[in-house]
Amino acid sequence: MKKLSLIFTVVLALLMSLTVKAQTVAAAASTTTAPADYFPGKWNVIVKGTPNGDAKMTFVIERKDGKLAGAVQDSTGKEMTKITSIDEKDKTITAAFTVQSYDVTLTLEPVDADDVKGSLMGMFAATGVRVKETK
Repeated sequence: MKKLSLIFTVVLALLMSLTVKAQTVAAAASTTTAPADYFPGKWNVIVKGTPNGDAKMTFVIERKDGKLAGAVQDSTGKEMTKITSIDEKDKTITAAFTVQSYDVTLTLEPVDADDVKGSLMGMFAATGVRVKETK
């Protein structure tokens, strides 16, 4: 009878520890995803180390019909190109666009409420900051 009681206690403790672990993992996963409306807005992005030096671009992203869309502007605010597609996954986006006759992709992920980091084509580091609109 003592063996049965011991086995029952061990099994119960094991089940409780697995339940606590599953809740901890689920809670951690929910905090690492970006909010659905994190990326819409205006972002000043610097891509470092390109063959032509550091590239400064402004991305204007908006949500239309549930999907992200937008354009790339130069430093003067003139539109350089439209973003052809934006792929959203968990906490990152990958924006595809054409610049200087090259099809490129820029992947961005949140750092905090107003900063992003990522890479252009997986080769060049990129950082960005949200442009605060003054009213």
